[in-house]
Amino acid sequence: MPVNIIALFGNHPGFWIAPIRNALAVLCFSILLFLSLGTYGQVPLIIDDNLPHQIFTFRQIDILEDSSGKLGIGDILTAENQRLFSPGKNRIPKNEHTASAYWYRLKIGHNEASQKKWILEFFDQSISDLKLYVSDGFTSYQENSFGTKYGFANRVYEHKNFTYDLNNKSNKLLTYYVRIKSDNPVSAIFVVRDFRWFVGYALSEYFIFGLFYGMIFVFCLYNLLMYFAIKGKQYLYYVLYNLGIGCYEMCNDGIAFQYLWPSYPTANIYGFGVSLFISSIFGMLFTIRFLYLKSKSPLFYKAVVLMIILRTVFFIACLAYPPLFNLKLIELLPLILVFCSALSVHKNGFKPAIFLVLGYGILLLGFFVKILLLLKWIPYGTLVYYSLSICFVLEMVLVSFAIGNSIRGLRKKKNFVQKRIIEQLQINEKLNRTLNNELTLMVESRTQELREKAEIIEAQNMEISVMNAMLKQDVKELNLNIERVTKARVMSKKVDFEEFSRIYPDKESSFKYLSELKWSSGYACKKCGNPHFLNGATPYARRCTRCGYDESVIAGTLFQNSRIPINKALYMLFLVYHSKGTISSYKLSQILDIRQGTCWTYNSKMQKIYLEKKDMIKKAGEEGWTKLIIE
Repeated sequence: MPVNIIALFGNHPGFWIAPIRNALAVLCFSILLFLSLGTYGQVPLIIDDNLPHQIFTFRQIDILEDSSGKLGIGDILTAENQRLFSPGKNRIPKNEHTASAYWYRLKIGHNEASQKKWILEFFDQSISDLKLYVSDGFTSYQENSFGTKYGFANRVYEHKNFTYDLNNKSNKLLTYYVRIKSDNPVSAIFVVRDFRWFVGYALSEYFIFGLFYGMIFVFCLYNLLMYFAIKGKQYLYYVLYNLGIGCYEMCNDGIAFQYLWPSYPTANIYGFGVSLFISSIFGMLFTIRFLYLKSKSPLFYKAVVLMIILRTVFFIACLAYPPLFNLKLIELLPLILVFCSALSVHKNGFKPAIFLVLGYGILLLGFFVKILLLLKWIPYGTLVYYSLSICFVLEMVLVSFAIGNSIRGLRKKKNFVQKRIIEQLQINEKLNRTLNNELTLMVESRTQELREKAEIIEAQNMEISVMNAMLKQDVKELNLNIERVTKARVMSKKVDFEEFSRIYPDKESSFKYLSELKWSSGYACKKCGNPHFLNGATPYARRCTRCGYDESVIAGTLFQNSRIPINKALYMLFLVYHSKGTISSYKLSQILDIRQGTCWTYNSKMQKIYLEKKDMIKKAGEEGWTKLIIE
């Protein structure tokens, strides 16, 4: 206190004046404090170097609920609204109605002689919009904005809580106003701290966070390795469940906003809801797989599947209307259901289920503590505030024991099965030896019989092979005769295009016929007379082996440079021949489905050749029409 007095009255070199000055300072400060208490009835918080950490109690906070949410600092400072402030009744005030804005009036007695730096800290990291109005000691107030709706980079210190550096360069008793407007239930926890104490506390807190999230990471890694080793989906589900829990805790602590999405404040709206949805869904899927719920408890299996569907529908509704995310107590229903499922399976004799019963039971206990705190039936405290996080850790440890116990059970079953398999293999080996001996004798006897029969069959097969060869030769000759007779019959009388197409159905068969006709007397190169050739570039063309001249099958024939299908051109010549050059182009157009102009051109050319070779054709008999083809 003497330091404060010297700061108030100034340092004087005379030693004898100090006691009088100190007494006057204490008297003045006491009068001011008495007047302030008599006027406002509110206990101020006095900055004292001996108290590095002071939380505002309900006796130090006055509250005004603004149901309209439209009052500004100017409205609050009016005498009418000042009278509406009422002392806090709860140790930790909360915004009972999220649609309202809440004003809090704080009084801080500053100490100019303090040798420390002081900050005002707001504990609840989930507050959407927090405005702090700081008095200049007279009538003006400076507005400072905090909250999750602002980017993390706007904060003075990179810390999960909202902080403000207090100006402690006077001995005034200043009034501060805090306006909180949040769509989710929040706590109004205000703390004045020595900055050095704050740094030490923050480092310790972040160290504990590191241990907590490190444990979650280790559990996730352990179960992920289990998944890769055993390929059991339950381990992957438990990894995703733990990640959901970790993300929820990070959102709850403000760590997620600091490290995961510092530049996207809107993500804070969905962070809680998405992480709780992930943990809830994959927690139920893990329970189904781990407890073999479908076979061990079909009724609870159907109930859990139904709960998964309902929880998903609720999550979709939350995405459409984000304020529904605030109904966090909805997670109590899936938790109660999986707890009852684990209890039922354990009663049916599945021993690893006891760890899930204990783990889910501890989580239920944590939820009930949170509910009691929400209902204000138990006092606020650090252990109570972090009770759910502690329960999450205990639950993860117990579930890890459950997984280990399950694996030990599987290993015992595996060893037992392997032992039975070995015993059975030994029995099978003995039986195999006996059977093999008997079968060997039977096989040798049967083999001898088969050999004798095989010799008989082989002799018969030889006879059949000879007969088949003779039949093939007869069939080949018969086919050739039929082909010759068919061609002869077709060429000897007038037939329709359908019947003609059976002999020359396509380009391939037509070219083959022309090649046989053209080179019936043998091949001789037109350029050099060489009789040797190779296949040419087009079907049935022939290339000279000496000069390389490539002669197509229609070169030197009536069909050279023809633009109509070769089988139709052949049939057109066939019709001209049988009509003795009298068929009209109109008739040809109808039969062949070719333009009359084209038919007229080809018909004129064919009739001209027919008239020129008329005498030669008569002497040729049935093959007379082929004389028209070769020019």
